[in-house]
Amino acid sequence: MSWIRTIDPANADERLADLYRRVSDPVTGELDNILRIHSLHPEGLEAHFAVYRASMKGTKTLPAVEREMIAVVVSKINGCHY
Repeated sequence: MSWIRTIDPANADERLADLYRRVSDPVTGELDNILRIHSLHPEGLEAHFAVYRASMKGTKTLPAVEREMIAVVVSKINGCHY
């Protein structure tokens, strides 16, 4: 849980609810806290997700599993549980 005030999905207006649906995990439907912290600034949420999507799916020569492993290692080195 973040220390930043966020808007719960149940209280989101139509635009934010649509964004939440688009950025939530397609399998579980869960919304990561790192994305939820942008709820007060939907444009920031869209931009953050666009950067994430580009970095995780933009390189055809590096398989997704390897990109995820790199992200885990970098997060561990930085002391981040994400």
